[in-house]
Amino acid sequence: MIAATRNYLRFLWRCGRIAFVGDWRYYAWMGVLTIVSLVGLHAYSRQLVDGLVVTGMGDEVSWGVYIANFTFLVGVAAAAVMMVIPVYIYDNEELHDLVIFGELLAVAAIIMCLAFVTVDLGRPDRFWHLIPVIGQFNFPASMLSWDVLVLNGYLLLNVHICGYLLYCRYHDRKPARWFYIPFVFIAIFWAVSIHTVTAFLYVGLGGRPFWNSAIVGPRFLASAFTAGPALIILALQVIRHVTHYRITDKALLTLRSIVQVSMLINVFLLINEVFKEFYSGNHHVASAKYLFIGLHGHHALVPWIWTAIGLNVTAMVLLCLPLSRSLKWLNLTCVMAILGIWIEKGMGLVVPGFIPTPLGEVIEYTPSLNETLVCFGIWAFGLLCYTIFLRMAVPILQGRLAKANEGRPEIQGDEQEIPAAFPSKPDRIPTPTAH
Repeated sequence: MIAATRNYLRFLWRCGRIAFVGDWRYYAWMGVLTIVSLVGLHAYSRQLVDGLVVTGMGDEVSWGVYIANFTFLVGVAAAAVMMVIPVYIYDNEELHDLVIFGELLAVAAIIMCLAFVTVDLGRPDRFWHLIPVIGQFNFPASMLSWDVLVLNGYLLLNVHICGYLLYCRYHDRKPARWFYIPFVFIAIFWAVSIHTVTAFLYVGLGGRPFWNSAIVGPRFLASAFTAGPALIILALQVIRHVTHYRITDKALLTLRSIVQVSMLINVFLLINEVFKEFYSGNHHVASAKYLFIGLHGHHALVPWIWTAIGLNVTAMVLLCLPLSRSLKWLNLTCVMAILGIWIEKGMGLVVPGFIPTPLGEVIEYTPSLNETLVCFGIWAFGLLCYTIFLRMAVPILQGRLAKANEGRPEIQGDEQEIPAAFPSKPDRIPTPTAH
């Protein structure tokens, strides 16, 4: 037991050391992210002292860009399952080696989700009420208590799966199937649940008719399975470019197929929602009118939502054309899909639900500079975490960071040649069907 603990601590120590080693590009990237994170932390410190008055939110619009980012990132985290399912259920050879990158992205996304929820709290010192047993958790009546469970549960599941597989690869031994396979299948269910529960947070608010629709949950999942894999496609190409890790074009095109189908479903569900809102013609359509055409001279979100629709439709058309099989066009399509869904499922979903107020007032919301800086800081911190995760994972998967070469000097960079005494192992993540 003592030896196992010592080995694990040594493993963590070596992973921690290598996270601070790289070439000038790595240091420049990490430096920029650190500076932006600190700027965001400074902005949050001001919010912590003065309160939410420094944001653009108020009594009328109490959810803003913080919750918009939270909603989008929950989808990004849930989308990791779109790599897990082909690998662990259908034994897709092209994604075998890459699934761990998607799971690490899910970990970084959940960390950002929790950060956005934290900064949205007016009294963060009372967060302990959200802790089961210790606080007044109000489970199962409160949907927020369900969200706390699914978010933290999904985070722990992905940390366990990624950590265990990497630790086994570090020791060059086959993982015990009973110790991670059950958690893989639980994580598949959990990934769907985190975005479904988030959708139920909106749907459950009966006083907000804009959110009171049965297809909000399916819309959330469709958008998640579009934006998440699109983001993973871009991330994998960056990994391939800066680390020379073996990532095939066929693997990227497999993810393209997932994005293609999900985008078609996403646009179809949007058309259904727009039809439901405008064809009925009742007084509950006011929020949708504000979003799409403006209401009583107020139209702050109109340019944004039509930009999002334009980006989504254009991305859908490109995905249906052979043109998007070219990586240059695929990258452009992924960027358009991500931006379009961020607007549509972020500001385009959250803010209109509060407009007009129950008294019929139209109070428009605009994020303040302080609020925007906090958002940039959290995004930078999330990217910083993901970069560190990748910096530790890639050398382990390539066999350059292993128990066998523990006595050797730490790797100085991904461009360094691997010593002949320690050849690279096959880049494969163990799966249930692997022999």
